[in-house]
Amino acid sequence: MSPAAGDMPRESEIKIPVGNLAGIRARAIDAGGSVVSARHRESNILFDDATDSIRAAGRALRLRRAEGRAIVTAKGPARFEDRVKVREEIETAVEDGDALERILFRLGFVPVFRYEKYREEIRIGDGLLALDETPIGSFVELEAPPERIPHILSRLGLRSEDAVADSYAGLYARRRLADPALAPDMLFPP
Repeated sequence: MSPAAGDMPRESEIKIPVGNLAGIRARAIDAGGSVVSARHRESNILFDDATDSIRAAGRALRLRRAEGRAIVTAKGPARFEDRVKVREEIETAVEDGDALERILFRLGFVPVFRYEKYREEIRIGDGLLALDETPIGSFVELEAPPERIPHILSRLGLRSEDAVADSYAGLYARRRLADPALAPDMLFPP
């Protein structure tokens, strides 16, 4: 039995490129935020089938490894409400990320994009602030109820007008168009 559409887990977030994560972090802590996940390295793999049907439908299938855990996530197509990305998101921890990767491969899914980042997460009010350092720059992601995002951004000195709509895969694809010498995946140097 499938859940009713209204019962589907939903993600609402905004992503903003920033030059100074330390300043944002300090403002978040000053505003009463608390660190829920210290700075750590994340490894992410996006999967698709041979016809690219997941990406073509605006969906995503991701395996994330961080802090000794593996999490699989399915994301639905995104829509935007005042620069806030809203989409269905279902995720769960898996005991063995390597086994899941083999299962996905056997089902016909292949890795299509790998990306890494360093992330710290701070709870601020009813929002979760992620401070991301990537090979293509620093970003702030704020996940919160859509109506709360402008208020939290204001407390951090950020503006929704500066948000980017693209995922990290999309941002990196655009960067590679400008610099074709970049590697196919967004990884830190070994």
